[in-house]
Formats: sequence, C-alpha cells, structure tokens
Amino acid sequence: MNCLHADNKPDGLAARRDRSSDTAKLMKGTTMPAQDPRWDPEMLAFNTMMEAAGAKLPPITLTLPLDQARAQTEALNVPLSAGGPQMAESSDRWLPVRGRRMQCRFHRPAEGALPVLIYIHGGGWVWNSIDTHDRLMREYAAGGGCAVIGPDYALSPEAPFPQALEECAALVRWVAVHGAEWGLDPTRIVVGGDSAGANLAMGVALLLRRTDPDLKLHGLLLNYGVFDADLATSTYQEFADGYFLTREKMRFYWECYAPRPADRLNPLAAPLLADLKGLPPCLLHIAELDVLCSENLAMGDALRAAGVPVQQALFPGTAHGFLRSLNHVAAARRAAAEGGTWLKATLG
Repeated sequence: MNCLHADNKPDGLAARRDRSSDTAKLMKGTTMPAQDPRWDPEMLAFNTMMEAAGAKLPPITLTLPLDQARAQTEALNVPLSAGGPQMAESSDRWLPVRGRRMQCRFHRPAEGALPVLIYIHGGGWVWNSIDTHDRLMREYAAGGGCAVIGPDYALSPEAPFPQALEECAALVRWVAVHGAEWGLDPTRIVVGGDSAGANLAMGVALLLRRTDPDLKLHGLLLNYGVFDADLATSTYQEFADGYFLTREKMRFYWECYAPRPADRLNPLAAPLLADLKGLPPCLLHIAELDVLCSENLAMGDALRAAGVPVQQALFPGTAHGFLRSLNHVAAARRAAAEGGTWLKATLG
C-alpha cells in the first residue's frame, strides 16, 4: 500500500468552499521561502539548522513502511526536548485501552490533587511520540500548575481513523472516573494537542459531547491544528513548499489517517465541519507561515460564532511545529508560557 497513490482531491472535497477570509488563489511572484521577509530570524535559523541535521541522514520518504522514517524523526526531534522544568514526578504508566496497553507519559509538578492536561502529540498521525513532546508537556505542567498525561496513541496508517481518536477519548474517560487513583482531580480536565494532536483533541471533545454528556471538559488547548481536509485554502497555496510542513506532506498524512475519502468529511476527523456549540473555552495558537494558518483562523471564527470563548494568538514569522524549538526560538517559549498561564486560569 502506498498512501500517495492518489494525486487528485477526494470526492466531495473539490467543491468545498475556502473558509479563510482570503480568496484562495496561487501566489505568483512571491519571494523564495528562505528570502521571505516575514520569517522570525530565530525561526528561520532553527529551520535551517534542522534541515542541515536532516541532510546528514538518509532522506525521509513519504512511502510505506514508515519504520525507518519514524526512527529518523525521533532521532531529529527527541534531542529538542532537552532541558526544561524539573518535575516532582515523571514516569511512564500503562492503561488498558481498546484491546492494548497504551503507554502514557505522566508529569506532576507538585504533590496534591492536581487538575490535569491530557496532551496529544502531533506528527501527522503517522510519527512522533511522547518522547518528542516531553519538554513541551513539562513546560505546560510547570506553567499551568497541573499534571500532564501524554498518550502514546496508535499511529496511522496501521491504525487509521478512528483508532487514535477512540484511544484518546478512552483515556479522558478513564481519568474522569479513576483519576484520583493517580492523585488527580478528575473534575478538572483540559484536553490539548498540536497539529494532528490538536485535531484529535477537538475530535475527542466532539465525541465526548455526544457519548458522555456528563463529562464536562474545562478547556481545549489547540496549537496550529489540522481542522479540515481541504488542501486548496489560500495558505495551502501560499506555503505549499519550503515552510517545513508542505501540502504534499499533508496529502500523505490525510491519506494515511483517513484512507476512505468519506471519513475526511466526518466532523470527528475534520472538525471545521462540526457543530461547535457547547464546547469548552479554547486557547488557539496559530503559526503564520503555515499551510494550516487559514483553517486555524477559520476555526477561531467558527468557535466564536458558536458562542465558545476563544483566546487566540497568531505568532508572526513562525512555521508549523514551532513549539518544538523551545531551546532556540523566543516565540516558542512565549507560546508555551502563555499556554501555562491560560491553563492555570482555566483549571482554577
């Protein structure tokens, strides 16, 4: 199986309107990506550094199997989690979830019955892990005064939609019922994530709203999320290549996660299509130089239209995934600190 077998957009997506405030069109006469004056200088230097590090390894190809590519992404990204806040407790725990034992990274900044952030890592649903996102989870734990649990959910294409979604929802349900066994306050839960993880966080909230109406989340922390399967928005066209996350990568990720075109129209996979009424307050952080920028701006508009409180920030000059650059880019540290402040206020 090769996830890149189809070059055309899936049936049903071609007619979907561009929800961004800009008219979707090809950008002509723009500067080359590295010469784009909008770059945050630290962000550009970080991306250049990562490209140089990646050039020393065999090229990562968007073909199956993904074992070697996953090993290389771990080798590139795990070292970025060095440093950061020390926890009162950091451990790995396992929970029985949907027929398997799911590993969970657990960080506790202090003793006592702490509220909890369940943070779902990004990586296009196909790679990255609780190790690549360990530093960010510790930053949120320290800044938010909360415990953080990171699920090592099943990856695609081996486990396509809705497996990862169901696993993450099962973890939230477990914490709501059994969280006190881990020294948590099960009545104060926020779900968050970045990129594909933000997609899963939003999907979890929508799923639980339907299946567990008495389980009330305190908030959603959403970092540059994947919220739609429309690859023709204005920012998909403007930033199609050269800004870390490319349109071709996103095509690959969608075909791995939701190989059936109909699933890409399911609001649990493409939450920009959902009825968003009744969702908890959201923090929405957006990267400017990102193919996903349009759909993140559209998500903010849609949440507000649905009456959901939203704290939204656009980080100028940053590329998709900029929160992995905490040791290198001030904007990443600012975003993590703002996330911690929001968590503390939201969780009470």
